Amino acid sequence: MNKMVIALLLILTWTFPASSGVAGPKGDAKAGLELHKKYCVRCHGEQGKGDGPGAKMLKTKPANWTDKALMSKISDDELFKVIREGGGAVGKAKAMPGFKDKLKDADVQNLIAFIRTLAP
Repeated sequence: MNKMVIALLLILTWTFPASSGVAGPKGDAKAGLELHKKYCVRCHGEQGKGDGPGAKMLKTKPANWTDKALMSKISDDELFKVIREGGGAVGKAKAMPGFKDKLKDADVQNLIAFIRTLAP
C-alpha cells in the first residue's frame, strides 16, 4: 500500500509540478522591445533605468525597471494597469500616460514580458 501511495505521489508531482504562485509574463519580449523603443525610451531610457531624455523634465523619476528589488514588488497585473491607464490609476506618478488608445492588450503583455527581462 505504501509503495502505491509513493508511486501516486511521484506521478502527481511529475504531472503537476509545484507552482511558485508567480505566473510568467504572457507576452513576447522581443516584440515588447520594439514597443519599448517606440513608446517608453523617452522617459524610461534605452536600458529601462528611468534615465531617458524626457525624465529630466519630470518631477518624479520614471521607474527603474532594472531594479530587481523594486520590480519584484510590482505584479504583472499592476504593470498592465499602469501601462493601459497611466500612473495615476495605480497611485503612481500622474505624468506616466496611459496607452489604452495606442496599444492592444497583447502589446501590453509584450511590453511586460520585455520589462521582466531587465530585472530577472
